[in-house]
Amino acid sequence: MQLTEFARSTTLQWTLLVAALFAGFVVALLAFVYLKTKHDLTVRSDRMIASQMSVLAHLSSERRLDAIDEHLKQDPWRIRLAALFDANGRRMSGNLNNLPPDLKTDIAVQSTVVDRMDESGSERQAVRLIARRLPNGDVLAIGRNIDEVAEIAHVVGGAFALGVVPAVLLCLAVGVVLSSRARQRIVEVNDRVQRIVAGDLRERLPHRNTDDPFSRLAMIVNGMLDEMETLIQSLAGVGSDIAHDLRTPLTRARLILERGRSNAPTLEQLQVVADRTTEALDQSLSIITAILRLTEIEKSQRSAGFGNVALAELIREVADMYEPIAEDKGVALLINSPHELTVHGDRDLLIEAVANLVDNAIKYTPAGGQVEIGLIHGNREGIVRVRDTGSGISERERHAVLGRFYRSDKVRHTSGLGLGLNLVAAIVKLHDFRFTIRAGSGCVVEIGCPSVPA
Repeated sequence: MQLTEFARSTTLQWTLLVAALFAGFVVALLAFVYLKTKHDLTVRSDRMIASQMSVLAHLSSERRLDAIDEHLKQDPWRIRLAALFDANGRRMSGNLNNLPPDLKTDIAVQSTVVDRMDESGSERQAVRLIARRLPNGDVLAIGRNIDEVAEIAHVVGGAFALGVVPAVLLCLAVGVVLSSRARQRIVEVNDRVQRIVAGDLRERLPHRNTDDPFSRLAMIVNGMLDEMETLIQSLAGVGSDIAHDLRTPLTRARLILERGRSNAPTLEQLQVVADRTTEALDQSLSIITAILRLTEIEKSQRSAGFGNVALAELIREVADMYEPIAEDKGVALLINSPHELTVHGDRDLLIEAVANLVDNAIKYTPAGGQVEIGLIHGNREGIVRVRDTGSGISERERHAVLGRFYRSDKVRHTSGLGLGLNLVAAIVKLHDFRFTIRAGSGCVVEIGCPSVPA
């Protein structure tokens, strides 16, 4: 079964196609080299024949006969052909028995078949031959055996043929190896994906520390799985948290109504019961509104309203909002914004984020304490810092406080929904800013915003 799947793999099919194309290309190249070699050798041989004809034709009759004999004696490989015939076609000298009947005189070199005759006997050969009629009526024929041309071309072609077989086999071997490796990676990915689908959200796709496309895709998918795992873990307890936080005010409202029904004989007492019930219902509605607000921000539905925001002006506006609240509680609210910095974002959301930080700082700072809102010019970013002198957030809780409905044991007595910092984190994430909770005297929180030219 695995062999069948391997044979059907796309990588192997492409390998076979590439190998076939490569073999076809090599065969075409072989044919071209063979024909080109044969043509070039033939042209070279024709030039030599024409040169020899020119030399012999210009000699005197007596010297021509001696020259033909000398020409043939210097041919140990029996390649050269030369003969002199009289006007009646009778051979006077040379190694040609007769002139081929299809041979035309006084034109270029031609391919023909002749009967060669020398000391070794008579032999029929395919040759390149030229014939010229001399002024005295004789016919001079000069040629060369073209078997050497075919043999050289055959040797060249054979060499290419021997080279193409290992090349194709190597191509197939590389393709099989690549196909096998790709299949192994796909099988491993399928196994891990099945485990992820089965519920093991800690599983991740395998990847190498290389820049190949598969590894880049695996890293992107792993990042997506990290985000999904975080979201699912955060959502796992949201239902019970919502139910718990809504049950308390709703239960209180129900008890108030039951007691009011039994124990409130006058209209004034019923109005008090109704007011207390309304307060409990308002608290439930506040929880629902905050959750819907978080959902809206996390879905990035407000990103269309981005623009340049002056942070110093934003900080002064938040300080004006919370100065009366801080004064009533006996907390000193200070502003430290010597720089005029501009960032790109949604002004309303950023005001909401800073307001939540200031609200928490004032809420958890005892009377006589201090809350400072500062604007600092950092390394290519503006930093909004809110510092208070309250009880602070322990290091082990700094991540937990960003979750929904989380409330530390030491602030259970303080009113709140446990959604403020989660809302701030959602706004910061929407803007792709930096949110940090640091240790200090009390609590120090920072929003790092990449600044833009004012």
